[in-house]
Amino acid sequence: MTSPVRLRLLVTRPREQAGPWVERLRQAGVDAWALPLIEIVPSDDPAPLHAAWRGLGEAAFVMFVSPNAVARFFAARPAGAAWPPGLDAGCPGAGTAQALQAALQAAGGVAPGQGMTIVAPASGQAEESESLWALLRARPWAGRRVHIVRGQTGRDWLAERWQEAGARVEVVAAYAQRPPVLGPAERERLEQAMREPHVHVFSLSSAQAVDHLGRLAPAADWSRATALVSHPRVAAAARSAGFLSVRGVEPGWRGLLQAWADLESRPL
Repeated sequence: MTSPVRLRLLVTRPREQAGPWVERLRQAGVDAWALPLIEIVPSDDPAPLHAAWRGLGEAAFVMFVSPNAVARFFAARPAGAAWPPGLDAGCPGAGTAQALQAALQAAGGVAPGQGMTIVAPASGQAEESESLWALLRARPWAGRRVHIVRGQTGRDWLAERWQEAGARVEVVAAYAQRPPVLGPAERERLEQAMREPHVHVFSLSSAQAVDHLGRLAPAADWSRATALVSHPRVAAAARSAGFLSVRGVEPGWRGLLQAWADLESRPL
């Protein structure tokens, strides 16, 4: 008689994000562990961040691509600088929107609903640039200035849409992303996953994380491991890395919980 598989979930988000995710998932009964595959470091040159803060009064919109973008942008806020009333901002998902709302409140400036609006896809919508653009494309963008706050590298799709609409787009590099330096416990988790891939599930949030996994474990065979992804680009990267079992999940930890319940019910 077959028995359920005892699986382990590896959360591969940056270290500062992976910890809270692991804690929340464990509270829900998931055997979750952090295996950060991206390290977030400050931008080499803070001058563009300072310039962006000084130029907020001339901007029509600010787009934050991730919670890291929010954190690094507000950490670089010059003394006395404030978010201008009436300046709206956008985020590709709920997690980034929540981080932005908290950062605005901590900075003592305007708050959502009090002189500005945070535009983000509603719950249940895909958390990505396409969903955000659907909410923004009808606005008059010609000749208006838009900041996109992101890492030193990133997807250009939304910048291209704004430029096609006539906006003047300025990409602000708030941080850099690089392969992580794993600690001893994290290295052991990775080596255990290489030895027993069939009982390991990787929560992969970006194609860059998949690339870093290949650099950290170039000889690994992931054909018996499972990848949980929330975007087709990440799914394609996971398949290229050798994952044969690639499952789409709803963004956020609730989507992981739903996928986890399904995976744990599989027979060994």
